[in-house]
Amino acid sequence: MTLVGACGGPVASAPRLDAGPSPVPRKSAAVIDYPPFIGVLVDGDDHWCTASVVDSPRGNIVATAAHCVYEADSSEPRTISFAPGFAGQGVGKQPYGAWKVRSVQVDDRWQEQEDDPYDFAFLALEPDAQGRNVQDVVGAAGLDWESGPDRQVTVVGYPEPDHNPDNHPVTCTTDSRADKDLPGMVRMECAGFWNGTSGSPWLTDYRGPDRPGRLIGVLSGGDTDAESTAALFGSPARALYQRALKA
Repeated sequence: MTLVGACGGPVASAPRLDAGPSPVPRKSAAVIDYPPFIGVLVDGDDHWCTASVVDSPRGNIVATAAHCVYEADSSEPRTISFAPGFAGQGVGKQPYGAWKVRSVQVDDRWQEQEDDPYDFAFLALEPDAQGRNVQDVVGAAGLDWESGPDRQVTVVGYPEPDHNPDNHPVTCTTDSRADKDLPGMVRMECAGFWNGTSGSPWLTDYRGPDRPGRLIGVLSGGDTDAESTAALFGSPARALYQRALKA
């Protein structure tokens, strides 16, 4: 595969949560301070796309969309880092620092055909200057490889600065369903998810920053800011995650 950045066995999924209220469903995104394990991809002063830390044995794996990190015609790899908890105007602030991406894992079917149901990627990160792995600093969400499409999801992402000059994450809790036009994809309707929210985690059983639940996919695209799609995690995503663990 082409690396766009110097950017095992599966980990057990987080348990289902029986305590704590569910978020109230919305039809449009709200600006909110959110769990620090969600952030953006950065290269120098540039930032783009949303990514999130997922639970792993080493604590160094991030999930995002494949189109955020893979460029088929790229001759020069970018030096990508992940900045969790990012916010602020302009170049923004990185309150927890940034972790350099060591490897990028993208499904072969995305590389060959940019097939929407495989628009996900797992990135392995280097430790920071203090030798810490990102999960030890900001936490992580669990993973669900067997979810059905009909779920209540909490989606968190960073719209581009034109629609979000303060670079704060937005969130929406709403219902997802199978996309009838795109097999293998799930859809939600919630306004405010502009460009930049690609890679946003779709979380089930979210109960707050300390109870983030589990990812069932990452935001891939949508025809408008109010209609978003995600590739539902299953065995292909699980195999790619296992590749990332070994990278």
